[in-house]
Amino acid sequence: MVKLHGPPKSIVSDRDTKFLSHFWRVLWSRLGTKLFFSTTCHPQTDGQTKIVNRSLYTMLRTVLKGNHKSWDEYLPHIEFAYNRVVHKTTNVSPFEVVYGFNPLTPMDLIPLPNVNHFIHKEGALRADFFRKSH
Repeated sequence: MVKLHGPPKSIVSDRDTKFLSHFWRVLWSRLGTKLFFSTTCHPQTDGQTKIVNRSLYTMLRTVLKGNHKSWDEYLPHIEFAYNRVVHKTTNVSPFEVVYGFNPLTPMDLIPLPNVNHFIHKEGALRADFFRKSH
């Protein structure tokens, strides 16, 4: 994130040592980033991060199918896919929030078959089957 957009204005995290150590506090302070910590009484403060992480974990697990050694090779593709999905809460994708559009992929250029044709054909075949069987 920092390499694309610069340091964030704020970070909400749990009380992990990465954020509590003197080094990280000084670093984020000099970068102008404010640190906010969730408390054990209100862990929902960091709820959005946990939701995103759960989604990314599920996507990675699905793609890896047990081959956990190569997860780092798939992570950029998982991130791209996640950022293209329209989210229920915003009705737009994260790409649209940041850039104003959803990027195309090669799959977007392939014309989709007329699904109605297949549905009607399948329905006609089933109707014909039931007509003949009764």
